[in-house]
Amino acid sequence: MPGSREHDILLAASMYYSHDYTMDAVARRLSTSRSTVSRLLKAARDEGIVTIAIRDPLVHRLGVSQTIKDRFGVETHIVPLPDDATEVERLTLVATAAARVLSAWMDSSTVLGIAWGTTTTAISRELSPKAIRGAVIVQLNGAANNRTSGIAYAGALMSRFAEAFNASILDFPVPAFFDYAQTRQLMWQERSISRVLEVQARADIALFSVGAVAGSLPSHVYSAGYLEPVDLTILRDEGVVGDVCTVFLRPDGSYADIDLNQRASGPTPAQLQAIPRRLCAVAGDAKVEGLLAALRAGAATDLVVDERTASLLIQLLGTGTR
Repeated sequence: MPGSREHDILLAASMYYSHDYTMDAVARRLSTSRSTVSRLLKAARDEGIVTIAIRDPLVHRLGVSQTIKDRFGVETHIVPLPDDATEVERLTLVATAAARVLSAWMDSSTVLGIAWGTTTTAISRELSPKAIRGAVIVQLNGAANNRTSGIAYAGALMSRFAEAFNASILDFPVPAFFDYAQTRQLMWQERSISRVLEVQARADIALFSVGAVAGSLPSHVYSAGYLEPVDLTILRDEGVVGDVCTVFLRPDGSYADIDLNQRASGPTPAQLQAIPRRLCAVAGDAKVEGLLAALRAGAATDLVVDERTASLLIQLLGTGTR
């Protein structure tokens, strides 16, 4: 009842913890002393009326990282974010972290395969020079389409990696998507192209992201004229949620029977698995479904991802989408 000890404990706790009153303000309201308020608040904690929990962001990130590793066998580096981080800021933070991981791996004579895209372009801008010798940067997927050769876009990307690691460049001068699967099969037999494929196959590291069909930062393959409207319709009908190295994936990670993949120039997840280290860098809500598909396809050994995207991934796993 009013005036009882239990009532005073509850009132003091409510004012102090829920309404941000100071202890002096609580004391004035209850017509008592500050020391009495202190005892009331202690009693509220001791009796379980008030419980205090401290959320350690590091512990949370480690838990999410371990969950992803346990489920998919992927070493996961989760990038912390400010609460108000924009999509562009999330991408920059992930790119910076991925650049550090990649730089630590790079050594003399390393062969690095790179799939062009919005995220790998961002990573290229965050690289710091590393004094190594004999490294090779090889392009993993073609960049040409019926509007552009793709040389300016992919070439600038490759050049930044080459400059950072004092490496030579091996371009892949083919379309991102062939008009006909038979054309790709014939092109793969050309000696100049088969040489690039051989270097891709013996790469030590692959760097790529996950393409998202939509979002505030759409992936380059979906926004730069690589796909015709009819292609996008087919992908929607196939239930495609994203791509890795321009190979399209369904939510369960399947891709082999998607017709457009027969015309794609990039390596499939199965081909990527021959590369010992495969670093996937991802930022953005729109990429969550594609990321899950890529993990199910076994495309990556290592993942750099911002904490919001990682949390959304865990939520998606928890919905029964397995």
